[in-house]
Amino acid sequence: MTVADAPPARPLILGSTSRYRRELLTRLGLPFDAVAPHVDETPLPGEAPRALAQRLALAKARDVAERHPDAVVIGSDQVADLHGEPLGKPGTHERAVAQLQRMRGQTVIFQTALAVVCQADGFEQTDLTAVEVRFRQLSDAEIERYLRAEQPYDCAGSAKSEGLGIALLDAIVSDDPTALIGLPLIRTARLLRAAGLTLP
Repeated sequence: MTVADAPPARPLILGSTSRYRRELLTRLGLPFDAVAPHVDETPLPGEAPRALAQRLALAKARDVAERHPDAVVIGSDQVADLHGEPLGKPGTHERAVAQLQRMRGQTVIFQTALAVVCQADGFEQTDLTAVEVRFRQLSDAEIERYLRAEQPYDCAGSAKSEGLGIALLDAIVSDDPTALIGLPLIRTARLLRAAGLTLP
């Protein structure tokens, strides 16, 4: 079979409404659509952060794949893990203040799970990246100034490392540099190649 005879590449869908994940995925140079998954993100009783992130990433990919069975679908989820307790998106200024007060001087593990699903091919693979983030010993005034400046209320852990939030940290330890922003691109590229897509 020649290149001209090769079947067309399957469409790629990002199963997410996150603007951060959309911006990251554009870096791979592949055309894609973004579709909102319909998944309840409530943690199960006693569910560990790692398990929660993995379950939700796969549930998001499967949900969108059911509606688009010929597509390769990416699902991802991130949970901030403070000593085994999941911390979600704060949603409000008050909750963000409380999160950052709890995390100051602490090491938080950001569990970023990834799933790629294609129903037509029976393809389903998952991966998980654990990013270690060490927060500085922040004063209440620093927390307040940061939140007023950046308003990261839609971010797990109440801080944007790609923006001013980097000033809150002592260190980031990761083998996939975009994982903390919400989509580990090294692993995403690996799973997309496994699913049969050709990256530029």
